[in-house]
Amino acid sequence: MAISDTRKSIVIYSDDSAIRAAMKAALGKRTSADLPEHDILEFATGDALRAYMDKKLVDLVILDAEATPEGGMGISRQLKDEVFECPPVLLVTARADDAWLATWSRADAFVLHPIDPFLFADKAAQLLRQRSLV
Repeated sequence: MAISDTRKSIVIYSDDSAIRAAMKAALGKRTSADLPEHDILEFATGDALRAYMDKKLVDLVILDAEATPEGGMGISRQLKDEVFECPPVLLVTARADDAWLATWSRADAFVLHPIDPFLFADKAAQLLRQRSLV
C-alpha cells in the first residue's frame, strides 16, 4: 500500500520552548524523503494538548517525558486510554532506564534527551509510515 501524499499533522508537547525548538528543527519539513511534508503544532501545557486532541485528527504525537508540571508519560497513557484510534506517540525521555516507564505509558517508541536529530526524525518517520498503512 502506498503512503498518502497528504500533509501529515504532528503535535509536539514540552513546557520548555528550547526543547520544542529542537524537536521542530530535527523534524524539518519532512521526516523522510518518502513521506510528505508535515505541519507541526506546539503545545506547552497538557490541557491545551488534550483540548486539541479532542477536536482534531493528528498523525503523530511527540511528548517530552520531562515536562513539568505534567510529564509526557502520563499524558501518553491518558491519550492511549481516551482517544479513539489514538495516533502513535513518540516519547522523549531523560534516561535509557526509563524504557519501562515508556512501556507503561503505552508510547509507541521513545528516544533520549538530548535529541539526536537523525534518530529523532527516523523514529518519527517510522511511526508516520505505520500510521499511514493502518
